[in-house]
Amino acid sequence: MLSITPSHIIQYLYCPRFIWYEHVLKIPQNEEQFQKVLKGREIHDQKLERNKEYLRKKIGVKGKWVDQYLSHGELRGKVDEVLLLENGKMAPLDYKFAEFKGIVFETYKQQLFCYSLLIEEVFETKVESGYIVYTRSKHHLEEITIKDSDKKGVKESIEGISKIVEKNRYPESTRVKKRCVDCTYRNICPK
Repeated sequence: MLSITPSHIIQYLYCPRFIWYEHVLKIPQNEEQFQKVLKGREIHDQKLERNKEYLRKKIGVKGKWVDQYLSHGELRGKVDEVLLLENGKMAPLDYKFAEFKGIVFETYKQQLFCYSLLIEEVFETKVESGYIVYTRSKHHLEEITIKDSDKKGVKESIEGISKIVEKNRYPESTRVKKRCVDCTYRNICPK
């Protein structure tokens, strides 16, 4: 059985065939070769070390768990920070090596939705919001509202991924065909 991460959910939502090629046929994406990914991981690690306290004060944080690995059922992930808020609720905080340009990408939201579900399961507490810190925009902080329907969507994605991997089921490709242009599997995937 595949242990599902937020990256798997994001890949699945982008195009379910990512899961097929990488986890059924075992054809790697070779993601490591992309410079932005490597640079982002380096900056990400530096931000975890520096721990920007002023951001936490702005949010109203009573407690925190840094670089927290969480796992429950089929889902697992490493959250940059799990925050205990003054209102008694908890929230994930994620650093992004990115600039804020007025919009929060769906991939960033999906990652927070996954972390929210994990926090609820592991800490047995309600999660209604999450935070993204844009490190290339002077640590711009964005709060994301997280609804029950968002967490339900994560569970549905987990079910879809499990069907592909466990039942060896070839999925439909994405309906957004412009995604195929830069796909690492474009040369072997029948569109």
